[in-house]
Amino acid sequence: MNKKWLLSLLFVAFVSLLAACGNDEEGASDNKEKEKEEKTEQAESGEQPEAPKPDLEGVPEVVASVNGTEIKKEEFETTYKGQFQQAAMQSQMTGQELDQDQLKKQVAESLVGQELLMQEADNREFTASEKEVNQTLEELAKQQQVGSADEFLAALEEQGMSEKEVRSQIQTQVKIDKLIAEEAGDVKPSEEEIKEAYDKMKEQQESMDTEQEVPSYEEAKPTIEQQLTRQKEGQATQKLVDKLREDAEVTVNL
Repeated sequence: MNKKWLLSLLFVAFVSLLAACGNDEEGASDNKEKEKEEKTEQAESGEQPEAPKPDLEGVPEVVASVNGTEIKKEEFETTYKGQFQQAAMQSQMTGQELDQDQLKKQVAESLVGQELLMQEADNREFTASEKEVNQTLEELAKQQQVGSADEFLAALEEQGMSEKEVRSQIQTQVKIDKLIAEEAGDVKPSEEEIKEAYDKMKEQQESMDTEQEVPSYEEAKPTIEQQLTRQKEGQATQKLVDKLREDAEVTVNL
């Protein structure tokens, strides 16, 4: 089955969710300062880091096995290339060398986590209605700025995916979303949590000594609320993946 673009798209969303649980604002501030210094050094020396290329040599035919379900080389390579493009862009911006061995392991582990969630969603008998699938299609089309759901499906068809296959994958994603929602429970941050996050952001931005104006609390509140919600969802997701993995038969061949 050719998963191509949509698989990468859904995978990126999944990885972003997991990444939210490890979000460390203080560490992020330190990284920004480091990136700023490295960019300055590069500008002064006139050097531009060479663009890396994906190294897929030696990837086994079966990258991993999860309770007897195999994660094949084709699926891994598709998702790895999508993640590699993002990591390579960040590498060029920061001047830091991209560790492809580490990235491969991260992609493999995330695919294992995704498979565990898919299996658990099926075990709990979650379903995805046609209305929910259509709504998700519209949201994906909006995110990718390709107009309507029909235009999104047409674009995916050009990538080698049939509408039936697309809808099948989205059904799976909808079921996983329901599973995560059930595990996470009420993830709406309190006013106190939002205010605390805003104060930290304001303090960090002011300490960076930039000319950028700090937005008001009311202006920043919607974005902060969304970030905190995703962070809580990410924590619940990672906790569930860790729990499922303890009882699962998992083999990673990388």
